[in-house]
Amino acid sequence: MSDPATPPRSLAEDLRVRDDASLTVLLRSRPDLITPVPTDLTQLATRAGTRASVVRALERLDRFALQTAEALAVAADPATYDELLALMAGDEGDPAVTGALPHALGTLREQALVWGADDRLRLVRTARELLTPSPQHPSPTGLGPTVQEATAGMSPGRIQEIVTTAGLPSTHDAVSAVSALTALFSDRTRMTALLADAPEESREVLARLVWGPPYGQVTADPAAHLRRLLDRGLLLPTAPGTVVLPREVALHLRSGRAHRATEPLPPPVEPASTHRPQVVDTTAAGQAYTALATVEELLKDWHEGGPTVLRAGGLSVRDLKRTAVALDVPEPVAAFWTELAYAAGLLASDGEADERFAATPAYDEWLEQPAAERWARLAESWLAATRTAGVVGGRDAKDRTLSALGPGLDRSAAPEVRHRVLTLLAGLPQGASPSPESVLARLRWERPLRGPQRDDDLRARLARWTLNEAELLGVTGRGALSAHGRALLGAPEAGPGGKPAGGRDRSSGPSATGPTATTGPTTLTGATASAPGAVATHGAAPAAAIPSASTAGPADRTPPPTGATSTGPGDKLPVHHEHPRPAGPPEPLSAAEQAVASAAAARLLAPLLPEPLDHVLLQADLTAVAPGPLRRPLADTLGVLADVESKGGATVYRFTPGSVRRALDAGRSASDLHAFLAEHSRTPVPQPLAYLIDDVARRHGHLRVGAASAYVRCDDDAVLNEILADKRAAGLRLRRLAPTVLAAQADPAGLLEGLRAMGFAPAAESAEGDVLITRADAHRTPPRSAPEPVPDGPPTPDATLLAAAVRAIRAGDLASTTPRKPSGAAPATTGGELPRTTPAETLATMQAAVLTGESLWIGYVNAEGSASQRVIAPVRVEGGFVTAYDHTADEVRTYPLHRITGVAELADDQI
Repeated sequence: MSDPATPPRSLAEDLRVRDDASLTVLLRSRPDLITPVPTDLTQLATRAGTRASVVRALERLDRFALQTAEALAVAADPATYDELLALMAGDEGDPAVTGALPHALGTLREQALVWGADDRLRLVRTARELLTPSPQHPSPTGLGPTVQEATAGMSPGRIQEIVTTAGLPSTHDAVSAVSALTALFSDRTRMTALLADAPEESREVLARLVWGPPYGQVTADPAAHLRRLLDRGLLLPTAPGTVVLPREVALHLRSGRAHRATEPLPPPVEPASTHRPQVVDTTAAGQAYTALATVEELLKDWHEGGPTVLRAGGLSVRDLKRTAVALDVPEPVAAFWTELAYAAGLLASDGEADERFAATPAYDEWLEQPAAERWARLAESWLAATRTAGVVGGRDAKDRTLSALGPGLDRSAAPEVRHRVLTLLAGLPQGASPSPESVLARLRWERPLRGPQRDDDLRARLARWTLNEAELLGVTGRGALSAHGRALLGAPEAGPGGKPAGGRDRSSGPSATGPTATTGPTTLTGATASAPGAVATHGAAPAAAIPSASTAGPADRTPPPTGATSTGPGDKLPVHHEHPRPAGPPEPLSAAEQAVASAAAARLLAPLLPEPLDHVLLQADLTAVAPGPLRRPLADTLGVLADVESKGGATVYRFTPGSVRRALDAGRSASDLHAFLAEHSRTPVPQPLAYLIDDVARRHGHLRVGAASAYVRCDDDAVLNEILADKRAAGLRLRRLAPTVLAAQADPAGLLEGLRAMGFAPAAESAEGDVLITRADAHRTPPRSAPEPVPDGPPTPDATLLAAAVRAIRAGDLASTTPRKPSGAAPATTGGELPRTTPAETLATMQAAVLTGESLWIGYVNAEGSASQRVIAPVRVEGGFVTAYDHTADEVRTYPLHRITGVAELADDQI
């Protein structure tokens, strides 16, 4: 076991002296480390140092924590806390940096990216390799190699020449010469004196290289001011024609700062405009009602079977355009509504041979729910969905067009981005709407990009789409989060002054990706313009990224409760580390919590939605005005009897011969239609409308169409003569079979449509001669479940799993590190290979341990052939089995003796 008083020599030893609370924080912030659960702390440390895991951890740091890691990467290994502070705050010091650095360093320690005491801080090896500057992988700090690194391939004679020219005494070897030169460049006083005599042109060259890129190119015969810098080692050659500014020189010119601009505090999300909360809520409620109507209209349009599914999956461009026209929205918005219905489980493919999209049985259940509950289901599905409608129309990695409802639309970061953007809105006073730029600026700080920064990166686009989609869905109104939107997040209700009253601490820790890098070298006077690699330049506008840090609201600035910090040996920091840490962003709610939050949102929204009406206003121009939403039976019947002419606050329906015929085809009689209109109209039924219904009903069914291929039957042969004489009937290829019967080579459906296009009102009939009622039968898919979100890495483990994992890791580490008594001439061991003893020795040792009550260390191979080490306390040995309390599993277990490879007694000080 590691001695807490001895400084740790590795990350594994550092983890070994941490308490369970610290390990729990580590595993929660880096869930990939327990997939699967490590056998001991050594394996946990090894896994924490793998490239994939370190990259993932770095990508979830905020900008200041990442800048702290970058500063450690260019510092000595190991470095002291004071050295790190000097790199971050500079020679002049910065109170904001000084106050924020302990938290940033604590974050790096918690995530096992930094280990060691304050006098020996070490960045894990993989992180140092990723962040240390090199020509191929420039550092965001803009610093170059150290003097020692830059002179690695230089001849000893040339090094001695540089030392002498710099005013230093010559040394007996190159190593001491490089050390003397490094000491000179690190001494502020002597460096100031060295640079004081440099000409202005030389200082200008250094100023152009100081913030990076540190590389430049020179000709074979450089100018005098460049030669002066080269002779004194202020510029060092790295390749023919290429020079670099040594790191120590750059730090002196920067006044000791590793970054041009450190950002210890997140930029605030400031309100751009403020509206009364009542206006925000009513606006959002109106949009929520529109969202419900749009989804209903979409699925009603696909009621009898929607568009066909492409061979590669998804909706064709033509069908998406048709859907956009039908919904009277732009194509991107139509893609959003279709994807929303699909994410909510209301829409799917039917799986038949001629595969089509159609509503699912869940849609019928959804229609029966109250409007507020229907909205809550849509909003909850949107919040958790990884499918992203905004990428529809783009290209995938194989340069194929991404189709709505097709594959390739999942973006794992989408739920996190949506949740974070809405959380930032929730941190503002009620009724306040921020500018998109301020939200994106905050997100850039919380998760900066690695590599060149762009304004159109995925996470920035996800944030913009979130703001637009939240407005379409009614989560926000006029850019501000509504009361039901706040409840949907599980956010606290507003307190006095419209500010959030406070909330629970669900911090998940900071998240980020790395910083910016720009390419291209600095061209020196008399030099060519190219240099190796790309070097990051600070001060450039970073690209948008998405979340995780504290929000602007006071609820997110609440310090943790007393006793919340860990007090284990690995967490005992100096006084300057004892400080209240700002709360991180709330984690997304669990499924049960989200159900409660959705129900609360529905309760807040319900009073704001208009009540369904049971009447319309009939007008003399063959229209009906619905002054609000209609009750479902009335809306369904009116939707068959009339066509929607316009929508908005009031819906206008128009009665036409075709719409009346549609109602008659559905089995309604003229008297039924008259009674329906009289019952549901607040105005008298206009005479033109009554005449229209009677006239269409009089002609309806006069012609009968059946299947021969198809035939037309009519008691009035004059009508059939009229059809035969009409040129428009040529395509139907009709011929007379009898005075009252015509046969056609078209199918019955085509014949019906053709006759209706000619102005007739035919009716379909069965083989028995009965009129077929063509009521619009709903086409439904088989039961379908909503698509599962594609997670962004392993899910965050819950408290039960974390406690079990920490207990298993501790027990496994105990088994692998507990000292054993020497066996014969063999010395005592503390781990390594499994013990090896003969079956007789194993049995005898087990029986003796039962009598003495001692614990033993055993090697065990299970039925799958997996070997492990365990510490057990034998209780009973009989029938070829040993029953013992297993300290590793923390329970009583029974082991077959033939699977125990060996046994050893524990050292006396471990019993």
